[in-house]
Amino acid sequence: MQKYIQKSKKVKVKVRDVVMAMARLSDLIENFIKELMEEAGKHYVEIQRNELANVFNCAPSQINYVLETRFTIDRGYIIESKRGGGGYIKIYKTSISNNWINKIIENIGDNISESKARYYIDALLDHNIITSREAALMKAVVNDKILPFSQEDKNMLRALLLKAMLMEIARNK
Repeated sequence: MQKYIQKSKKVKVKVRDVVMAMARLSDLIENFIKELMEEAGKHYVEIQRNELANVFNCAPSQINYVLETRFTIDRGYIIESKRGGGGYIKIYKTSISNNWINKIIENIGDNISESKARYYIDALLDHNIITSREAALMKAVVNDKILPFSQEDKNMLRALLLKAMLMEIARNK
């Protein structure tokens, strides 16, 4: 049975549709911030959370969510926040070093999910450490569908494969 949210007496909205709309909004906000950074030609961008929330007609907490999940140190970003007096949020795109790659390797540990592996691959792509072709190849290697094992074994093998690829990237950087 589908779960519904009662929006009004006559309109029911599927929970899945609401979640998908929120995910799309997060993607739009993330892409907008990245485009601002690119257009500015700087390694950082300064934004005001309330103004950005007005642009996307959403709550400021949605902006916070995007910043906390999409602009993390794992993805090569640092966020500086100043409150009060019309405060701002500064998002820095850090330079990726072998230390950063080694930190990712440590964070992977003995197992990793497909979604987390894709997250790291996307971070490498965002920082021009790998090409889109290399990212596609790496994603193909860590794909659940090609690993004919139990989920636990898939996660362990995926971690080994991803760490091997990352070590090679660090060696050839």
